[in-house]
Amino acid sequence: MKLASLRNGRPDGHLVVVSTDLGRYVSAGRVAPTLQAALDDWDRAAPELRALAADLDSHGVAAQEFRSEEAMAPLPRAYQWIDCAAYLGHLERVRSLKGSKDEELQPHRPLMYRGGSDHLAAATDPIVISEPDPALDFEAEIAAVLGPVPMHPTRDQAAEAIRLLTFCNDVSLRRLVYDDLHNGFGLFHSKPSTAFAPVVATPDEFGAAWQGLRLAGRVVIEVNGNHFGQPDAGRDMSFDFADLIIEAARTRPLGCGTVLGAGTIANRHDEVPPIKRGGVGFACIAEARTVEKARFGKARTPFLAPGDRVRMTLLDAAGQPLLGSIDQSVVGPNS
Repeated sequence: MKLASLRNGRPDGHLVVVSTDLGRYVSAGRVAPTLQAALDDWDRAAPELRALAADLDSHGVAAQEFRSEEAMAPLPRAYQWIDCAAYLGHLERVRSLKGSKDEELQPHRPLMYRGGSDHLAAATDPIVISEPDPALDFEAEIAAVLGPVPMHPTRDQAAEAIRLLTFCNDVSLRRLVYDDLHNGFGLFHSKPSTAFAPVVATPDEFGAAWQGLRLAGRVVIEVNGNHFGQPDAGRDMSFDFADLIIEAARTRPLGCGTVLGAGTIANRHDEVPPIKRGGVGFACIAEARTVEKARFGKARTPFLAPGDRVRMTLLDAAGQPLLGSIDQSVVGPNS
């Protein structure tokens, strides 16, 4: 089943069930008012939501047109947002950036940090630049919404905790990373609100693409209408979602409604911007710039600036959108 949270003037929105083709929706209010409420009562709510989804897909219930711009982040405010680094290829490329350290490349334990979760942005919310020239970057990631996880979970417990899957744009202000890491307690000002796809789905919705606790599928990224990349989230993922959950719960349990990101998607290749249509490319600007520095002696791809637009879409094997698109414009502080 596919779910979304529509704007209704309240902080957590209104839970709806979305049709498989993303064209229609029906209110899930009689089952649970919000996604967090459904997660908190999952054993009861999930079967009822699945039944509603089946009625919706069979046209057995009256429905309305689903419009992505009316959706909030599926969990507009989550109890916890944990971001990880499951793709070592990404770390291999960006560890030369100011603020990075070679020893951060750990092949046996995934890196992770806790980000801000009190405000998770909608797929069409603008990215607001609050400081001049912050080196604004995007990062396309796959994310899981979890049920409760005990401290020191088994792999089976970790896998069973995965309730829903989606993708996100983990926005980064690259010029602030160094200051955060060297003069503070960790990433803070350099990580503004993360934006999420308008729809989340249970793992079974992805069929064979959900294998080995990894989600295969191309995430197509465009900047100002130009192709930037289409890495496959199922390739070159060094740690699966169970690995990430186990590491996150190493010293504490994880609360129901925790959102866990797998980190910037990165496939190993030798491409250099500009990326041709059909090219694998990159899921963030920083990687493209480090490749350019190595090849040409200097970076040529600019970071995002007011007026720019970034769009990312997770596609199935047939090239159809699975969860809608993240489509954000960059605006200045006075816009």
